[in-house]
Formats: sequence, structure tokens, C-alpha cells
Amino acid sequence: MRYSLAVTPALSLLFTLVKAQTPAYLGALLLEPGLNNGKCLTAASNTDGAIVTIQACAGTTAQKWTFTAGSVKVFGNKCLDVPSGSSTNGNKLQIWTCRANNPNQQFSYTGAKHLSWTNHGKCLDLSGGSVADGNRPQIWDCSSSSANQVWNTGYSANALPNKSENGQSGTNACGTTSSQSSKCQTAWINSADDFCLWAPPSLGNIGDTERDEVAWCTKSGRGTRTIPNGALKGAHFVKTPDYVQITGVGDFTKINIRGGDSGGELDPHGADGNGNPVGGLVFGNTFGSALQYHEWTSFISDKEFCFRACIGPNAARNCQHIYDVMGCFWNMPANYDAGKYENCDADDDLPMGVYGTSTWHQGVSPTPTAHPAAKSSNCVAIASPTVGAPKRRRWDSGFEQYARAPEVTPAPTSRPQ
Repeated sequence: MRYSLAVTPALSLLFTLVKAQTPAYLGALLLEPGLNNGKCLTAASNTDGAIVTIQACAGTTAQKWTFTAGSVKVFGNKCLDVPSGSSTNGNKLQIWTCRANNPNQQFSYTGAKHLSWTNHGKCLDLSGGSVADGNRPQIWDCSSSSANQVWNTGYSANALPNKSENGQSGTNACGTTSSQSSKCQTAWINSADDFCLWAPPSLGNIGDTERDEVAWCTKSGRGTRTIPNGALKGAHFVKTPDYVQITGVGDFTKINIRGGDSGGELDPHGADGNGNPVGGLVFGNTFGSALQYHEWTSFISDKEFCFRACIGPNAARNCQHIYDVMGCFWNMPANYDAGKYENCDADDDLPMGVYGTSTWHQGVSPTPTAHPAAKSSNCVAIASPTVGAPKRRRWDSGFEQYARAPEVTPAPTSRPQ
């Protein structure tokens, strides 16, 4: 079972008083508001008193923060700082030269992805919920229900570390040379002919290898393994307002899944806060150039797969990962037809396990039926994916941006699934 640790506000405060928490990710990190993965906490300059604002993520030094000794540092020796130590709601943050045990510079990263001012009951808050460039984050009373206080940590796609989590068996700095022995644990999901799946590095069952899965991709050039031509028998990509999703069927004994394996669930959290696989990162270009998906969920067996990556304030709800024995059809109702490959727009599915005002929990009898698949539209058929370099162009930042694959049927279709 892969359940995440649920921390109540009271327990969160207790943990903060005992020991400052830090993110699972290692090294210098981007701090992105949960409302928009493409914006980053940014220091205005490397000077005492410089303000911090929200700006488009560019992976600059001013956006790379490290969690050290209970403080959040930038530029090596500057710390996120509460001006004058004032706990008044609305006090805007700054940076200041780090000083050991300075209470104005002590922060803890909680299990709810809040950046809590240690021992004060205040959290870093996105002022007014605005993700406009230049907005200055503030401190505010911590609230477990406030989307303005969710801060994701992550990396620039063009500056990935060798390893992103402790205990990682592979790497995230994968290079550009594909290899069937690659240990790359960085995946992409862009379209029905440009996506990756998690599968074992050597022959095995998903349940036994979930901590060590590597990326197998339809396209070369990202340092991953490639899915052999003919392994995929159907692939259906949808873009909704809040997530991208790829579902389908195939012969996945060709990517080291043991024949007869009913598979399992993979996600970025795992039972210990590290992912399954440990260090697994997911990126894509649908909602922004080389955007990191902080919430995603995937199932794969020897014959079928589903993979969803979510954004926005409801990302965790739409990419729930607690229903790990329920499989693809229940978690991600969609098109799984063989012999078809397509890109579609779609509405959001109803959240997994939510039925009206009730939430069903795995193991409780009776088990409810799966939600119906949401309506899809603008479906465009494509050819069966084959290994080859993705169509892309390079921006000045070094991020990847992919062109849409050529269409093989000119007239889009619309249908309910």
C-alpha cells in the first residue's frame, strides 16, 4: 500500500516545534505557488532588504532556494526573512544576510506543502491569490484549506540534479543519448505519440520494483530508454482544464514487466514521502514550457497503462493516489481501445472516490462503481507512435517546447466516451 502521511494542523504545529521539516527534494529548489506551476518565488536582488515576488520561472539564481538549518536560503548567504519580526497578517517578505538561529529567518516545510514561520502559526501566503508577476507574498495565519499557502518545490527541466531524492537508484540528469540500459527517472507527457511510462529497469513485477522504475519513452533524445516499436497497441491522450492524461494498451513485457503481472500504482509521494519511483520527476509542455507536474498518478500492468499529471489548486484531488489497488479503469475512466491513437480535449473526470458529498475509502464495503468517463471532443487521430526524436525548438532558457505531431485525419471528431 502507498498511502501518504496525513498531517493535521495540530500535529503539523507539534512537528514544527520539535524539528524543522524540509522538502523531500534535494539541493537548490524552485518554490512555486500551487496555483501556478509556472511561477516562482524570486528575490529582487542579492542585497539585504531585497523584496521577494512572484515571477515567471526561468531557473535563475534568484529563484533557487535551499533548505538549511531551518532557514530558506538564496544566493548562498541570504535568507527568507520576516521584516522586523512582525507577525501582523499581510507583512511582506524580504531576504537578509543569514544569521544563525535568527527567529525571523526560521521556516519549516510542512507535510501540507506549507512554508511555516517556525513557532508563530504563520505561513507564506500568496497575497490575494494573485499569480501576476510582481505580486509580493506575505505572512498570514496558517490555514489547511487555503490554496494560497501551497508551495511546490521542484527543478528547472534544463538544470536537473543527478539525484533528486535520498535513496534514489537512478538519475534525473539523463543527458540526450537514449539507451536501453538507462537509469533515467525523468519522464515527459505531451501527446499520444510523445509520452513516457514507468517500468522496471530489469524484468520484474511492478509491486516489487516500484521504488526503482525508470522512464521508457516513445521519443529518443532525453537520455531515457525507448518503448520498442510495436509494444504500444493503443494510446489516447486528453487535455482537460486541470490535467493531461494518457491511457492505452500494449505488450509491456517488452519493457521488462513480467507476463501476467496485474501491475500497480506509481506516484510522487510513496509511503515515506519519497516517490514511487524514488526521485521520479514528470515534465510536460501542455500548460507551459517544460512545466514540472508536482502531482501525478500512474498505473501499469503487462497489458494496460494510465498516466495522469495535474496542475492547479485541485491537483492533489484530481491526481489522488490512495486508491492503489483499484486499477486504471476505476481511477482514470477513459478510452482504452486497441488499434487507435488520438489526441483529444476533454472535461475533467469527477475526482476519484468522491460521490456527491461523500468520499469513499479503499477497503470499505461496498465498493462503488467507477465514475463515467468525462466527455471528450476535438479528437484527432494520429499514426502509431514510433521511436524518433521529438519535434522541438530551443528557447533561450534551454527549455524544450514541442510542436504538435502531424495530423493524419484532417477533420476532428467529437464524441462522448
